[in-house]
Amino acid sequence: MFDIAIFGSNVIDLFVNTNLHEKGKKMYYEIGSKLLIKDLKEDLGGGGTNTAVAFSRLGLKTAYIGKTGKDSNGDKILKLLKKEKVSFIGKRDGKTGLSIILDSKEHDRTILTYKGVNNDLKFNEIQIPQTKWLYYSSLLEESFKTQLKLAKLLTKKGAKLALNPSNYQIKQNPKKLYPLLKLTTILILNKEEARLLTKNKNLLKGLYKLGPKIVCITNRDKPTICYDGKRFYSIKPHKNIKVVERTGAGDAFASGFVAGFIRTSNIKKSLEIGLKNSESVIRYFGAKNKLLYWREVA
Repeated sequence: MFDIAIFGSNVIDLFVNTNLHEKGKKMYYEIGSKLLIKDLKEDLGGGGTNTAVAFSRLGLKTAYIGKTGKDSNGDKILKLLKKEKVSFIGKRDGKTGLSIILDSKEHDRTILTYKGVNNDLKFNEIQIPQTKWLYYSSLLEESFKTQLKLAKLLTKKGAKLALNPSNYQIKQNPKKLYPLLKLTTILILNKEEARLLTKNKNLLKGLYKLGPKIVCITNRDKPTICYDGKRFYSIKPHKNIKVVERTGAGDAFASGFVAGFIRTSNIKKSLEIGLKNSESVIRYFGAKNKLLYWREVA
């Protein structure tokens, strides 16, 4: 029996230090030009593997469900999961996904993502896990259909679902998420994503009406807010943290919050754990490198 099974993406991350300043929340690249970049680094990423590693480090028996390539990059991902004591119960085939992360001098980023086989996982290609919790990060197409079918099956057996959808997933068709939201115990998303899912001026209550038992909305450097149908909670990020790279911060917060809730059933404590995890990650390069262990957050 697993404590939690993660169902999400896996990619190779290429971090490009563009050495460019932002202009009005944008970075500009002149057509036809050749730009010299300051630095290039490779790491392993994807919302599925980022959170799988985080949950394992936070003391939960963890499985990862996903589709990765039958190639050298897929080998790297499976090697990492094994090292982090995460069981792989997915499928290998085709080509592994790739993300190119363009970092600005202000430490913000634009991400170009090639999904590879991430969205191609069929229900008959997975092992049905015995698990107390499911955690879903964004997948589309065939993989999303598999997510929905698995959630319906396992929530009927008593498993609980934590959901962390993405901007692009919601923009594609927000109503497609409604069946999952009705099965969800914990919903975590950022403010922009929340506004795409509900027109209610009170975002927390609007999302709560869609089905989740607990709703958590992050807002970058502003307070994260949470609602469980009875009480509102919030936590402020710490000031003067030196940000090196923001990729993976959302995954770190979400996994920290969910792991905290699984282990303590305390929303206030869970918010503190999520914040510690995300603020650790943004101080360093890489989405997984400084994910915390339970002894560091408890």
